[in-house]
Amino acid sequence: MPSAGCALTVDVEEWFHICGVGGALAPDRWPTLPSRVVANTETLLDMLDRHRVRATFFVLGCVADRFPTLIEAIRAGGHEIGSHGHLHTRVYEMTPESFGADLDRSLAALAAAGAPPVTSFRAPEWSINDRSLWALGVLAARGFRVDSSMAPLKIVGNPAYTHAIHRRATSAGAIVECPPMVSRRFGQNVPGGGGWGLRMRAPAATLRELDARARAGRPSILWVHPWEIDEDPPRVRLPRAKWFAHYFRLSGFRARLDTILRDGTFVPLGALVGEAGLG
Repeated sequence: MPSAGCALTVDVEEWFHICGVGGALAPDRWPTLPSRVVANTETLLDMLDRHRVRATFFVLGCVADRFPTLIEAIRAGGHEIGSHGHLHTRVYEMTPESFGADLDRSLAALAAAGAPPVTSFRAPEWSINDRSLWALGVLAARGFRVDSSMAPLKIVGNPAYTHAIHRRATSAGAIVECPPMVSRRFGQNVPGGGGWGLRMRAPAATLRELDARARAGRPSILWVHPWEIDEDPPRVRLPRAKWFAHYFRLSGFRARLDTILRDGTFVPLGALVGEAGLG
């Protein structure tokens, strides 16, 4: 079988950057909430350095604005930097114009913090889906070459989406789409490469699946968040589905992730795209 790699990606956001939640976590309250993104990201960077893993960090522009030295630390670790948007807003809740403005703010913040030219993007909550496919053209028009925002999952995406890295045509040129790793469990697609799907599994089971996918020539894309490795994360009341996505099996995840990083082989997303012959 042809070789296939596994990319590790990190969505750099705060514990309170949860789409669609108001009240105590409404965006206008963010400046009053305790920030933990720097400490958690630095812990993750230390883990990656210890295991000699290089990853792609999709950073929110508002985080880069507030903590520019964090961008320096990510670069110093030899990692790629991509955009996660500026204000952690779902793409399908924006217009092409407002999405473009959010992208521009993100790119300006990352550049001001010292990031090299950014050409990869991941939407908050995988929110480039059937309601917002126009966003791929907006990205391509701004020079983005890689997107990782279309999940083959219910609710956030579409189970019919392809699982393979592929090139998509847009009104502004082609862009390479990099779907997240999903697993087939409970009779449906689940987020095997990140979120609650990754947190619920023993590291050995994840590593076996990564190995099986590699043997079959199927690249894998994993994703984590700095807040997932927080040993004492703030806890707030959330709607049931949001609570499950955000808190399910957080306890001990840092140690489980450490085992996966120790025993697996990972590359930045750009290397995986190159391996697929689409770079």
